[in-house]
Amino acid sequence: MSRLENQIAVITGASSGIGAAIAKAFAKEGAHPILAARSHDKLQSVVAEIQANGGQATAVICDVTDEEAVQSMFAGVASKFSRLDILVNNAGLAKGGPIDELDFKTWRDVMSVNLDGAFLCSRDAFKSMKPQKRGRIINIGSVSAKMPRVDSAPYTTSKFALEGLTRSLALDGRPFGISVGVLQPGNTMTAIWEGREEKVSEEGVMNADDLAQVALSMATLPDGVSVLESTVLPISMPFLGRG
Repeated sequence: MSRLENQIAVITGASSGIGAAIAKAFAKEGAHPILAARSHDKLQSVVAEIQANGGQATAVICDVTDEEAVQSMFAGVASKFSRLDILVNNAGLAKGGPIDELDFKTWRDVMSVNLDGAFLCSRDAFKSMKPQKRGRIINIGSVSAKMPRVDSAPYTTSKFALEGLTRSLALDGRPFGISVGVLQPGNTMTAIWEGREEKVSEEGVMNADDLAQVALSMATLPDGVSVLESTVLPISMPFLGRG
């Protein structure tokens, strides 16, 4: 039997990059991932690839910053599957710049996706997981929550806050068998690096598929066992030894 046989997993930001890689890895292990994002065509492409490889998946158009859209998605999952085993809060936005030049809209946009979206999805996931007395939430953070880059105030702040949300949810979920952890990736080759591939390659960069294997290892732990936090980065990335 595959390690995630018949488990239902909602994965946000699943139309490309890390989210798509996690969806494919979970499906390969027998899960039925619910792929959530705003791009219909990209979602359908990922679903088609999963199905072509013998897996099953469902695409749902959802803007994680829209409370009603999030509630509708989780209501649909509950209606169709009657349970939720895993939530991966992966949807993210990376914008920044010199703090004295940042407009408030940029700040709010990043917070809405990276933090509000994780809150809204986790809140609805808890509604399904608490009665089950089991479930797992994996938040995709960033090493920016440990060591920021210059000109990254919105992104860095949102990832620090996501770690705080993770710890709070882990505590709240403890009496109900709900595991909550955060995966803090270093440089990963996704659309965030478009136009800057040479720079990130100089620092060291991971493949999204490799990172998905770490998420899979978290998701396949026995009930009652949790990884609260995991930092994963290329060994050449200038993270340790700074300063």
